[in-house]
Amino acid sequence: MQQIPVDTAGAMLMVATPPQPKYANQKTQERAADTRTGEFLMTVDVLFVKDGNAEVVKVTVGESSISGELAMGTPVALTGLIARPWENEFNGQKRHGISFRAVAATAVDAGGSKNLKAA
Repeated sequence: MQQIPVDTAGAMLMVATPPQPKYANQKTQERAADTRTGEFLMTVDVLFVKDGNAEVVKVTVGESSISGELAMGTPVALTGLIARPWENEFNGQKRHGISFRAVAATAVDAGGSKNLKAA
């Protein structure tokens, strides 16, 4: 399957919706797991703002790869973000889109030391 790296340099990323469990089957509440590691997956909606354009994207991340308090509005860093085009057919209707996956989602300290100036 084709994977396209996503460049987040120069973009502002903020949590739009805190992490939620990803389900393989919504009706039975069966949790989705990584096919290689077996780790449970989470999704987090992220506001991606770059060059005056803003979009909310749903990003899938392994449960253990989420760090810090990812509350709504928290600046976030997405390590190893990739996009994957997908297509399927369900009940005779073709559907397609792009899914996003990151190696890690980490809360970023918005008031970090780079904002401090020497007196």
